[in-house]
Amino acid sequence: MGLFDGLMGNATEANHKEITKQLADVLIPDEHVDLAFKLVRDLVVFTDYRLIIVDKQGVTGKKVIYKSIPYKSISRFSVETSGHFDLDAELKIWISSGVEPAELLQFRKDKNITQIQKALAAAVLS
Repeated sequence: MGLFDGLMGNATEANHKEITKQLADVLIPDEHVDLAFKLVRDLVVFTDYRLIIVDKQGVTGKKVIYKSIPYKSISRFSVETSGHFDLDAELKIWISSGVEPAELLQFRKDKNITQIQKALAAAVLS
């Protein structure tokens, strides 16, 4: 079911060792992956220091944007779950005193949005 969920846009939990190896050039020494979710080709990664959003672009996915958001700079976030007619769940993240969200992630009928919200809350509020 994981592959089907990924193709439909649902986040599936990713293997920490595999993600750590994939992000070897991005992670700083002694930084550990706590939780990671895969959205088709993209990743949402929680480390002990920051949130990393990996956005693969283009047909081949060779072009990659790594967005690094330190937890201390996240001022607030919101989660909107999907409904019967609105099939998208959304996670919005605001940085410092920004009026508009700095990041908007969309999920389709995602059962993991609650787990992602809990991980973000634990990281930001601790």
